[in-house]
Amino acid sequence: MSETQVSTKQNRLDRELDVRTVVERPKAWRRPETLPTPNPRPGLSHYWVRFATLGKDDPSNLSSKLREGYEVCKAQDYPELMSHASTNERFKGAIEYGGLILCAMPEEFTKQRSDFYSRQNKAQMDSVDNNFLRENNPVMPLFSERKSSVSFGSGPKP
Repeated sequence: MSETQVSTKQNRLDRELDVRTVVERPKAWRRPETLPTPNPRPGLSHYWVRFATLGKDDPSNLSSKLREGYEVCKAQDYPELMSHASTNERFKGAIEYGGLILCAMPEEFTKQRSDFYSRQNKAQMDSVDNNFLRENNPVMPLFSERKSSVSFGSGPKP
């Protein structure tokens, strides 16, 4: 070996002494989320509102949600979703994802909205039941009360 070859030789450790960091993979598969989820904010409910379908604007849907009390979320307030900040002139600085825009509403409004629709649903069910039972005849009931009973016996006789 010549002197130039000796001086360029590198000091290497044995492979057994080389320690590699092990990155542990998740133990179970789970389905990825379709939409990114913002970190929870106390007192706010988040909702993705449609403003376009297949590239065609849907201003009436967005308008109705804004009148309901939803407000468009700004990307600067949600750094975890900053990669989805809108470049659209109409929604500049908002969080946009595939024709949807992130909005938030105070939780008290969300509860009031839920209560309203629960009352409306109950009123409709009561109306259907009353209309149905109006045709009921005691001799031939349309349906019996929702009760079940258990009886004990020796079974069928041969």
